[in-house]
Amino acid sequence: MPGAAVQSAAQSPLIEVRQLGHGYVMAGEMMKVLTDINFTIHYGEFVAIIGPSGSGKSTLMNMLGCLDIANEGTYRLEGVDTSKLSDNKLAKIRNEKIGFIFQSFNLLSKLTAYENVELPLIYRNIPHKERASIVEKSLRTVGLHDRMHHKPPQLSGGQQQRVAIARAIAGNPPLLLADEPTGALDSKTGIEVMEQMKQLNALGHTIILITHDLSIAEQAKRVIRIQDGRIVEDRGEAR
Repeated sequence: MPGAAVQSAAQSPLIEVRQLGHGYVMAGEMMKVLTDINFTIHYGEFVAIIGPSGSGKSTLMNMLGCLDIANEGTYRLEGVDTSKLSDNKLAKIRNEKIGFIFQSFNLLSKLTAYENVELPLIYRNIPHKERASIVEKSLRTVGLHDRMHHKPPQLSGGQQQRVAIARAIAGNPPLLLADEPTGALDSKTGIEVMEQMKQLNALGHTIILITHDLSIAEQAKRVIRIQDGRIVEDRGEAR
C-alpha cells in the first residue's frame, strides 16, 4: 500500500545477519541447525529463502521474525541487536516492525475480515477513526474491500490469504515475512497471491519469503538457498 516503510539506499540496511548459528541439545549433544549465516537485506528488496525440509530455513525464519533468539552471532533489525532485547521488547518488534503472512492464514474464524485486520492495530493503541481508515485502505489494496464484513469460513482460501496480507501491511511495518504463503492454495490461487506479493514489493514493501518451492522462489528478485544449515547460494543481490 502507498506509504510503505522505505528508506533510501544511503541509509543503513534493514537487516544485518552476522555469523548466526543455532542448535538444540539432544541426548546431551548440541545438534547444529544453522551455521555461520551471513547476509544483508536492504529496504525494498524481495528475497526468497529456499531449502528442503530440514535445511534450517524454518529456524532462520523464527530468528528473523524475532520468535526465537540464536545461540550465536547477531541479527540486527533496523540497527537494533535483537539478541539483547527482553521478551516484551521482542513482542513489541513483532507487532510494530514485522508483518507476518503464514501458510495457514492464522485468522480468527469468529471475527470478520475487517476485525482480523484491525486487531493488531488495537494492540498498538491506534485511535478508532485512524484504525478504520487503515483497515479499509489495507483491504482495498488486496481487493477485498467488498468482503470486509465476511468471516473466514465465508471466504475462499485465496481470499483468506489476502485478508492475512492486509493484516500484515496494515501497520506499515518495515518487513513483511511470508512463510510458505501459497502452500495451502491451489496453483491458480497461488499465482494470484504471488502477484499480490509482487505488487506490494513494487509499492516499496520489503519482503522475505520462505519456501521449499523453486518456482515460487524464482519470482523473488533475490534467492538465498540453504542446505544443511548453511547458505550455499545467494544470487540476485540488489546491492
